[in-house]
Amino acid sequence: MDIGHPVGCRSKNKKKVTMTDPIADYLTRVRNAALAGHKVVEIPSSKMKLELTRILHEKGYIISYKLVEGTPFSTIKIALKYHPDTKKSAIKKITRISSPGLRRYSGVDKMPRVLNGLGIAIISTSKGIITDKEAKDLNVGGEILCYVY
Repeated sequence: MDIGHPVGCRSKNKKKVTMTDPIADYLTRVRNAALAGHKVVEIPSSKMKLELTRILHEKGYIISYKLVEGTPFSTIKIALKYHPDTKKSAIKKITRISSPGLRRYSGVDKMPRVLNGLGIAIISTSKGIITDKEAKDLNVGGEILCYVY
């Protein structure tokens, strides 16, 4: 017995899903993979996500990353880093600060210190996406994207 499709749910009428906050999605995927103990996480690619990944790699929060070119879209494969003995993730906490609904900006004089200097704040500036320490050195402020420690 075929009950058919509900009204408005035909396979022809598939709608494209748009994401309102791709940075929050990126951070959530990395956080969830680290909490679940995954070795690798795959994330849809963009220039900003690639820069976030580069900073995480430079600061030692992830082992490596690779941009995988694909037909519909490219992805970033990230190898997460864990302590060899305790198996704890190098990323203890990764938090979104600025959001599309409430942007958070900081001048160079009021740049936040994350965990008293042990963590990093990732800032989007006119000089590109950089850490809080680099922003102080370059004397620029910007939008605070996230905290990592």
